[in-house]
Amino acid sequence: MNTALLPQLQVFLVVARLRSFSGAARELGVSTPAVSQSVRQLEEQLRVVLLTRTTRSVSLTEAGRRLVEGAGPALGQALATLTEVSARPGETVGRVRLSVPRAAVPSVITPVVPTFRERHPRIEVEVVIEERFVDIVAEGYDAGVRLSEAIERDMVQVRLTDAFRFIVVGAPSYLERHGTPQRPEDLLRHECITFRMRTSGALYAWELERGRRNWRVPVRGGVVTNDTQLSVSLAEQGLGLAYTLEPMVREQLREGRLVTVLESYAPTVPGFFLYFPSRAQRSPALRLFVDVARELTRLAS
Repeated sequence: MNTALLPQLQVFLVVARLRSFSGAARELGVSTPAVSQSVRQLEEQLRVVLLTRTTRSVSLTEAGRRLVEGAGPALGQALATLTEVSARPGETVGRVRLSVPRAAVPSVITPVVPTFRERHPRIEVEVVIEERFVDIVAEGYDAGVRLSEAIERDMVQVRLTDAFRFIVVGAPSYLERHGTPQRPEDLLRHECITFRMRTSGALYAWELERGRRNWRVPVRGGVVTNDTQLSVSLAEQGLGLAYTLEPMVREQLREGRLVTVLESYAPTVPGFFLYFPSRAQRSPALRLFVDVARELTRLAS
């Protein structure tokens, strides 16, 4: 293929990743018509349709899928190499793109990113906040942050936090009006702020445990959300009980704005981990991010 088409190929790969012309335009800092024109020029040169467009969606044709799988990694490596060779001796340039759940932001992202950017000002950090399970390779991420049980076993994992508990919390005002649940089954009679899974669309059943026994309680309530921070905020206002990770509400618990209930049933999870495919370790930018994250969390893999 003519090397003059490399810019059009780069635009096409962004559209393919985002499944959106307007989204690609925002990421690239150009107009949507310019993005559309670049993709059309690439299709005309290759004499093949790469994308199926409707008024509501964009999807890859078989030819488009093959081009993404074949050319995407090579182009990404080539662009990264071009960026690297433009750096001054001893300086690293590039980008680290991360998929992170909102609950991990206070304990992982907020402490790490400012120091990382101060030390490595020519490495751009993109943090995408999302709760759904993400194929970080297919969707163009360098790494992700998740609980260990949500990470595929062929990924490299770097521990970022200690183990912590998932707890049920409520405001003192709510507990005064409705009483305090004593057993997991009692939650079925309480107003619970429920969480809808973005991947499946199902309502999350709260997971509790005691000894060898486990419960998955199908709680219900008048508010449903897909944002853990919102559920905690609403619980503070007395709208119902919320299920959240303990580090996220330490301040509210210390100040008495929230109270832990069913504490003896709170399950413990290993913590948050940064994860990435083994070949990604060749990226100097990602290696530097891992080093800073390890240092600031004072934990090793």
